[in-house]
Amino acid sequence: MTKGKIMEGVFAINKPSGLSSAQVLRDLQTHFQPSALFAPYLQSANLTLKREKANQRKRRRVKDAKVKIGHGGTLDPLATGVLIAGVGQGTKSLQDFLLCTKTYEAVVLFGTSTDTYDRVGKVLRREPFEHVTKEKVEEALGQFRGKFQQLPPLFSALKMDGKPLYEYAREGKPIPRQIERRQVEVLELEMIEWMEGGTHKHEAPTEEAGYAEINVANKLWEQEKALPGSSSSTTLTKDDTETRKRKASEEQDDLVSERPASKQQKSSTTEEVDITMSGALNASPLPPSNSEHPTPTLPESTPTTNKQPPAARLRMTVTSGFYVRSLAHDLGAAVGSAALMAELERTRQGDFEVGKNVLEYKDLEKGEEIWGPQVERMLDVWNGEVVEEKIEPAKGKEVEGKADEEATKKVDQLKEAEGANEVITHKSSASVPNPIEEASTSKEEQGEPTKEVEEIEFTPEQIKDLKA
Repeated sequence: MTKGKIMEGVFAINKPSGLSSAQVLRDLQTHFQPSALFAPYLQSANLTLKREKANQRKRRRVKDAKVKIGHGGTLDPLATGVLIAGVGQGTKSLQDFLLCTKTYEAVVLFGTSTDTYDRVGKVLRREPFEHVTKEKVEEALGQFRGKFQQLPPLFSALKMDGKPLYEYAREGKPIPRQIERRQVEVLELEMIEWMEGGTHKHEAPTEEAGYAEINVANKLWEQEKALPGSSSSTTLTKDDTETRKRKASEEQDDLVSERPASKQQKSSTTEEVDITMSGALNASPLPPSNSEHPTPTLPESTPTTNKQPPAARLRMTVTSGFYVRSLAHDLGAAVGSAALMAELERTRQGDFEVGKNVLEYKDLEKGEEIWGPQVERMLDVWNGEVVEEKIEPAKGKEVEGKADEEATKKVDQLKEAEGANEVITHKSSASVPNPIEEASTSKEEQGEPTKEVEEIEFTPEQIKDLKA
């Protein structure tokens, strides 16, 4: 029999920039494994393993169980924010989070596009940005609200003929057929900050794309031109989109385990692959090439000004299957320039929201006494054992403080009345009920003799004031 409560369920952690989703799960497992909070879970898991091994003909050495952890949708290493994590039986509910709505805040930097649509990629194009204004960007955002067809990123885990798209790009090989568009929906989209050039820290990358990247970009653009209005072009249904993305997510960062991977698995699931799959291939019109292997030089439209490009911070609520970096890239084209995604934060996924019910990653290093109660409460809320409070702790204390302040005022008023010996129609304090027995100690309890006072007459108005 296991002793203690077995902790299982779903919670969320605020992923920092620079770490893959899989690495965050490994860090969680490192802290959970020796903890007191998950000791009952591991005890139960070890008993289950021993029973299963006992029934097997070939008995092998039983390894200790590990805390089973999975995620409900990856975040690229560049991105920060809500990363849903499931523990034990909670991993069975993770696929539901792939289908829920999400809220993002992203910084779009104009003037440059890369092969990954973000600042970690290689530069494919540099375009003029002097004409890009806040008003033009706000007007262009209207094109991306509601339902529309979006071209998925090339640098992703999506496959074509059983081969990941990013491998075609790496090898410089042509894509067998056009990449299928998918239907997405943007429920809310707004600009929350406009940053003129020179007023922000965001910079475009400097590494230029090579032959392979430019060749694939050219061919992808040729396929892209045939997509709009083409009756032969194939689009994905919403169900197909969710299935593809769920499978892709599982292939990128599956459940964390200690099972040794095969040589083939090791070569295809490294951290390098995870980082490379952080974006999408540029799909904007590139200058036609006169040779089979175009030189990786910049187009003639490359601006020579030293002026810094503007940037915009956007907030959006989207359905599943949506690529924020694709929005950044397409927005640049919509305003007659180029753009990339400089920052990305997932502020909400489902009911989990940063700053409300999400564990801070930095709390892991502070020890179990800090992260333990937070994780335990989130798992209890998930399992319905605790009703989640709608009022934040700071606000709750403020309400309590106001109530205490009002009670103290009433006590002070009564003390003043008692100190002034303002007794109505009574000659002895012993005959007067004390309404503040719990708040203060009476003179009789302190050993002080009671004193009779003279009867004082009050007007009706004074009596009302005293009662108030």
